[in-house]
This record gives sequence, structure tokens and C-alpha cells, in this order.
Amino acid sequence: MPVMLIDAHCHLDFSDFDADREAVFARAKNVDVEHFVVPGTMSSRWQNVLALGKRDDVSIGLGLHPYFIEAHREADIEALERALDENDGVIAVGECGIDARFDDTWDQQWHFFNAQLRLAKTRKLPVIIHCVQANDQVAKRLRQLKLPAGGLIHAFSGSPEQAQAFIDLGFVVGLGGAVTYPRAKRLHRAVRSLPDDGFVLETDSPDMPLCGQQGERNEPANVAKVCRQVARLREQSEEAIAAASTQTAARLFSLPLDLDGAR
Repeated sequence: MPVMLIDAHCHLDFSDFDADREAVFARAKNVDVEHFVVPGTMSSRWQNVLALGKRDDVSIGLGLHPYFIEAHREADIEALERALDENDGVIAVGECGIDARFDDTWDQQWHFFNAQLRLAKTRKLPVIIHCVQANDQVAKRLRQLKLPAGGLIHAFSGSPEQAQAFIDLGFVVGLGGAVTYPRAKRLHRAVRSLPDDGFVLETDSPDMPLCGQQGERNEPANVAKVCRQVARLREQSEEAIAAASTQTAARLFSLPLDLDGAR
């Protein structure tokens, strides 16, 4: 019997899915992807995320993504605090984080990131972190803050040592399309090194296409392909990888799932 899969990070609120969102859900469920974690990225889109969160098969986060730093305003931090207080169904703070490719907004990124980390700490919520070329700096900040509910290092692409540093801090790493690229040797070593409860599977749909799908829209059904590649790398069965990822995502985000009854 197939094991239920979770896409632990996908942006199904994005306009890329406006034309065929229900078909995207259906294709995912056809390959046993039964639950979807949708993080927020900017205040103007939170209502779309909250609307998706009314579905039984979707859990949501709210946050301010560093990629959209030009859209963020100081008032958005207070707005996020209010939104977290007013919406009991929000399971995480994020997507937030640091993207070192945009060094011209480095100080702004840290300002908004630190504010969101503090909100996650006071509310004992996990945090969903976008971390590009900044693993060591982000790990250092997380070590200082000691967040009680940990979180997800989304789209991890670092070394085994960096992965372990995050795991030691109570975080898990997200494995997505990057693992399907043959040249990602360092990431492959990290994937092999992870404990069974140290990772979740994700797509980052509509972004981060899998190898062979460059230029195409990504979608949650591809979690099944990510699962297959992670199973190859770790020399485990796909069922074992699916079960481990689903259990870890459910634990991390306190998802209201009946794992025993899931098909």
C-alpha cells in the first residue's frame, strides 16, 4: 500500500496556478501526495494563503520572503504579528530568511528576518527559512536565539556538516528538485548523511524544477520523483523515505493528520 506523501513547501497561492489549481491538486493526489504546506511570502498575498488554508489538505505559514524585500514595509512586521494572533490555523512563521545573492539588501534582509525569528520564538512556532549561500551565518543566528519549535531549512543545498549543524539546533532540511541534478555531489553527500528524522520532501512549486524539467512549471506531484531520488541516494525503499518525511513534517508542523489511516 502506498505511503502518504507531503509537499512540505509549495507556493500554490501563486498566480502560476490560477488556471488549473484543482487539476494540480488532483495530479498530486494521483501519486499519493495528500497534504501541502504553503508558506506566505509578502503581506499582499497573505489573504490568498489564508484562503488556501481553509482546505483540509493544506497547512499554511505567513511570512516576509527576502526575495521580495522591496515590497516589505516596517508596518508589515506588526501586520504579521496581528495575522498570527488572529488566525489559529497558521502552523509556522515564514517563508523568511537570508539570500546572499542580493547583497545590496543584506541589512534589510536581516532586519526582517530577525523580527520574524522573534515572533516565532515568542509564539513557539516553527519557522520556514529560505537560506541561500548563508548557511553558516543563519546557523549562527539560530544558535543564539534557541528557537523552541525549530523549523525547516527549505531547499537545502549545503554540506553534510552544515546539515548537521541545523539538525543539532532542532531544525530539519528540505530536499527538493536540487537532489535530482547529477552535478549536486555535495548535496548528495549531505542527503546520505542525514538521520531518518532529519529531512522532509518538498518542491517549492512553481519554482526549482527537477533535472530534465528546466524551464517548466514545477508542481507538487513531483514530490514522488524527489522521493525516488532520495531513496536511491540513501539506498532505502521509497516507502521508507516517504514514511520518514511524512512523519517528520507532521511532527515539525503539528499537522492534524491521521498517519495510521492515511492510504
